[in-house]
Amino acid sequence: MDMSHEIVRVVYRKYDGSLHWHHRALLLGEDEHGVWTGCVAGSSGHKGDGPAVVWPYAFVILFPRDGWWTATFNAAPNKAEIYCDISTVPRWSAGEVTMVDLDLDVIRMRRDGRVFLDDEDEFEEHQIRYAYPPDVIENARATADRLLEAVKDGTAPFGAAPRWLTLVT
Repeated sequence: MDMSHEIVRVVYRKYDGSLHWHHRALLLGEDEHGVWTGCVAGSSGHKGDGPAVVWPYAFVILFPRDGWWTATFNAAPNKAEIYCDISTVPRWSAGEVTMVDLDLDVIRMRRDGRVFLDDEDEFEEHQIRYAYPPDVIENARATADRLLEAVKDGTAPFGAAPRWLTLVT
């Protein structure tokens, strides 16, 4: 692996600004789908101010330029091949990408290819707790519906493991 890649900080927050998942990653590059970062197996991150979580698998994350989502492509042994977080549009500034996690997740399982929408209950709860504005709710729902179909259909970039994953495995 080429270790000359720049290190960036990936920061997911909740709608109230509180820290959610965050970690360091290698900035791998860009293509027509957006900006890609990656982590080798054994990398770690934190949920909020909790203890470090070590990931025993490599993964890459796609940050689309204008989409209300991010997509993580996991290497085995992770059971989820693709994990899309519905979020606000990722914003880049001074070596950091930040977005607000909007709870809904589109997931494709590795073993059986099953695709499903997860955390709808959390999305409903957080609409009240964080007072999501109507446009945020509409964008999150519409994005989840579009991603669910794209991941099911294997529409690019969801058809096969992206070439970027080979840079961290």
